[in-house]
Amino acid sequence: MTLPEAEGATVIDLRPEDLRAAEPLAGLTTLPVRAVSLQAIEDGAHGLTPDLGPLIVICERGVRSGLAARYLTADGLDARAYPGGVPALRAALSGDDAGGN
Repeated sequence: MTLPEAEGATVIDLRPEDLRAAEPLAGLTTLPVRAVSLQAIEDGAHGLTPDLGPLIVICERGVRSGLAARYLTADGLDARAYPGGVPALRAALSGDDAGGN
């Protein structure tokens, strides 16, 4: 699954600050990227709104993004997890399916 370059979508980056700084998702996609912690999403303090469009949630390995997407969907947002995390995204963008799910 490649990252959809869907007009109006926003990428939600769940990774810790050090990982975001080491490999910014903005370098992998032209979609807008917002950094939000899983804790903020669990607490309902994420500040995300429907006007951000569909939300594509990504984490380092693809484990926490599914949980975060479920919370965001329960909050009434259009959210889906990116399976396999950043390694799968890198592999999909390079045309190598070995890193994806």
